[in-house]
Amino acid sequence: MDIPLTRTWITTVATTIAEQSDYLTQLDSAIGDADHGVNMNRGFSAVVAALDGYEATSVGDVLLRTGTTLVSRVGGASGPLYGTAFRAMGKVLDGTDVDDRDVAAALRAGLEGLQKLGAAVPGDKTIVDAYAPALEAFDSDLDNGGTLASAASAAADAARDGMRGTTAMQARKGRASYLGPRSVGHQDPGATSTWLIFRALAEVTDRAAPSTVEA
Repeated sequence: MDIPLTRTWITTVATTIAEQSDYLTQLDSAIGDADHGVNMNRGFSAVVAALDGYEATSVGDVLLRTGTTLVSRVGGASGPLYGTAFRAMGKVLDGTDVDDRDVAAALRAGLEGLQKLGAAVPGDKTIVDAYAPALEAFDSDLDNGGTLASAASAAADAARDGMRGTTAMQARKGRASYLGPRSVGHQDPGATSTWLIFRALAEVTDRAAPSTVEA
């Protein structure tokens, strides 16, 4: 994974979040403050602007700038959580072209960073319920001889399943936790954004993967 691919990942996330902004806000209106989509769209639009013309020196540099921008521009809990995750990823990727295991290590650092900040664990109906299974699937695919593209695809599928699984959960963290049992039956918006982020990674790595079709 090199600097251009990392930039493409982040800009694809921004495009996807913009397209799904209303949906994310709709999800948040049921169990939150009804601003998740608006806040995430504002934040990633700011990230695109911050990266425009920026001469990154490493893959991590792109992610650090992404995280720093999210912390300063996204309202509510999402900014600090996603910003911390991207900054944590960036801090472990100091090359201009990093290998698949480096990406896995960065994703793990991102999860650890946001868990340390938010104190959430699987089952709390949060970002973690999509992120943790995505990371597990990513690692498992690489352990079985997969590529960055196949690992990202497996992670996106796992994040989607984790996201869907939040519907049956009772929230134990964040604004939704105030609703108690009434939070059951609603998909978590943070887990949904996390799925979109991993889906974007799968899309860009799949497009960048070398073709295996012989002439």
